[in-house]
Amino acid sequence: MQFWSDKQVIVTGGAGFLGSFVVEKLRELGVEEIIVPRSSEYDLRQPDAVRRLFDDAEKNRPAGFKSSNLIVFHLAAKVGGIGANRSNPGKFIYDNLMMGMSLIEEARHRDMGKFVTVGTVCSYPKFTPVPFKEDNLWDGYPEETNAPYGLAKKMLLVQSQAYRQQYDMNAIFLLPVNLYGPRDNFDLESSHVIPALIRKCIEAKEMNKEQVIVWGDGSPTREFLYVEDAADGIIRAAELYNKPEPVNLGTAFEISIKDLVELIANLTGFAGKIVWDTSRPNGQPRRMLEASRALQEFGFKAKTTFEDGLHKTIEYYRDNR
Repeated sequence: MQFWSDKQVIVTGGAGFLGSFVVEKLRELGVEEIIVPRSSEYDLRQPDAVRRLFDDAEKNRPAGFKSSNLIVFHLAAKVGGIGANRSNPGKFIYDNLMMGMSLIEEARHRDMGKFVTVGTVCSYPKFTPVPFKEDNLWDGYPEETNAPYGLAKKMLLVQSQAYRQQYDMNAIFLLPVNLYGPRDNFDLESSHVIPALIRKCIEAKEMNKEQVIVWGDGSPTREFLYVEDAADGIIRAAELYNKPEPVNLGTAFEISIKDLVELIANLTGFAGKIVWDTSRPNGQPRRMLEASRALQEFGFKAKTTFEDGLHKTIEYYRDNR
């Protein structure tokens, strides 16, 4: 808390799924000056809007705070599941690239403390050896359905490292695995797998449907990180990590989509049939991160068990849909 007591913080995406938990935890740590730019006021794809954001932060800086007290968390992103990525590859690469590039470029002109970029597991090559190690990041092309999004985020790693080298900018880059938890997006047109399955199973049970249709064949594996654990890891990294190398944030727990569907069906009480739509894509064959660097560098280890996290997510959806 002593580290955060005199900090001013910008959290892009701070009103979103992950960002809202980061903001809450920063407040718990005593941060009073938190700026959450909203898209209606600041279009972060536009350099002029980004410049205005930093100017407004400077105007609102408390007396006695230095510009080096400013930390930026860049969490804002255009995201979605396989369907959304397939339908919007141009928008996903443009919006994510322009937001990040504009923010990092403007930040390097300011005498600020640190810039924290949150990337994505989608940046890894399609056939990365499991568990994914940070050194494997450049060993191939990402899975095609989300490659534009993954590559846009990976370019922000390149920019962060280049700016550290040329401008001595303290920019770090984190690679969280798939997130889940309360406040997730449960819109079936754009949601990721866990919220989509929770909604499908609960609605099927309530409407007495005999089956739930799931994309693919169930063979891919995924790793999932509970959103509050992710927020803890991001804040720990902001406080303690100051190196150019990217860092994975994960749990080292892998589950097949088939087993995931059966677990969510059981937890939601859906007892009907699971129908696999094999005309739909599976996505990347396997995903699981090697998470030892985060433990070694800033002591991060996920605390929430997968089943506990699912219980909390299901409860949230039932209470808030």
